[in-house]
Amino acid sequence: MLASFTERVLVVELDLGAEVEQSVDVALYDCFAAHPLHTDDLARLVAQSTVGAVAVYTWTTRDDLVDQALATGARGWLSKSLDATSVVSALERLAAGEQVVDHGDVAAGPGADPEQTVGDWPGRAAGLSPRQAEIVSLIAQGLSNNEICERTYLTLNTVKSYIREAYRTIGVTTRVQAVLWGVEHGLVPTPERRTELGPEPD
Repeated sequence: MLASFTERVLVVELDLGAEVEQSVDVALYDCFAAHPLHTDDLARLVAQSTVGAVAVYTWTTRDDLVDQALATGARGWLSKSLDATSVVSALERLAAGEQVVDHGDVAAGPGADPEQTVGDWPGRAAGLSPRQAEIVSLIAQGLSNNEICERTYLTLNTVKSYIREAYRTIGVTTRVQAVLWGVEHGLVPTPERRTELGPEPD
């Protein structure tokens, strides 16, 4: 998503379980297929001396969760509905010391057409929307429907609807098939993922 902004940002992707080895101005805490407010992880990231500021990156727009994140020490809360230009601008404001909470276009939320959503995620090439991909990822990690509801703050009927749509999109009919598909297509988080975009800082 940020590959076109290498003159403004250097992107380093790190697994949350790993220490940030080089100093960064902003850590973007991406909540793909994860509880949007695992406060222990968030607090650990905030406490790292190599991290200047932390912003939560999620579809969730609940004000109480935003308040919890800010109370934990996060400086920002950015919606996944934001386009790349808006994300870069928000990162620059965060790096400058501002607190940034931007819910973006809620109407373009997790069920949006993937062709109309900026960015990338596992499963996009197969036609899954961001939320559908998250649901399949959670299924592949062994979560029940009720556990998925707790993770995503969605109702059971909504989760079931996403599951039906996702199954139809990827051509499976059973949960076992969905688990295998998720594993084979990279929807199960793996540790120590790291990529870098942009020039090395001076």
